[in-house]
Amino acid sequence: MDQNNQEKINAFIEKVDNMKKQEKMDLSSDQDLSIAIMNLVSIEEHLLFSGNKTEKTEYFDMINEVREMRKELLKKIVKNPEGETWCISKHLLAASMRLFEVGTKQQSMGKKEDAYDLFRKSYNLYSLFWGINLNVISVGDVKKIDEQAVNKHDQEKTGFMGKLGGLVKKAIDCCIE
Repeated sequence: MDQNNQEKINAFIEKVDNMKKQEKMDLSSDQDLSIAIMNLVSIEEHLLFSGNKTEKTEYFDMINEVREMRKELLKKIVKNPEGETWCISKHLLAASMRLFEVGTKQQSMGKKEDAYDLFRKSYNLYSLFWGINLNVISVGDVKKIDEQAVNKHDQEKTGFMGKLGGLVKKAIDCCIE
C-alpha cells in the first residue's frame, strides 16, 4: 500500500476513534442494526416464497410492513444515498447474509474449506457495505494491478477487499459497550 493510501486509512481510523470518544458515533450499534436489516431482507424473501409455496396471500400482505421497517432502519445507516448507493447497500447486506447462511450449511456438512471461503466472501461484501457508507471508498482511487494487489506499491497483496476488511475490523469494535 502506498504512503498516501496508508495515511488515508490512518486518518480515517483516528477520525472514527475520536468520534467514538466524543460519543458522536456508535458503530457497534450501527453494526447490530446492519445485521437486523440483513434479517429483515431475509424475512421479505421468506414471506415471498412462503406465499407462493402455500398460495396464501397473507404472506404477501406482510411483505410491505417488513419492507417499510427495513427502509426506515436502512436510512439510519445509508445517510447519503448517491446514485444507486441505496440499492447497492441493501443488496450487499442481503448477499453477505446469504453467503453466511450457505457457509454455515457447508460447514455443517463437513465442507469446511468451502464454508471458510463463503465466510470470507460474506465478510468482504459486508466490509464493502461499510466502506461505501462510511465514505471510505473512492472508486477512482482503486487501481487493481493484479488479482491480489491494490496498486504497484502494495507489498502485502491482500487486495482491495482485504485492505477494506482490515479497516472495518479496526474501525468497528462490536464488543465495546
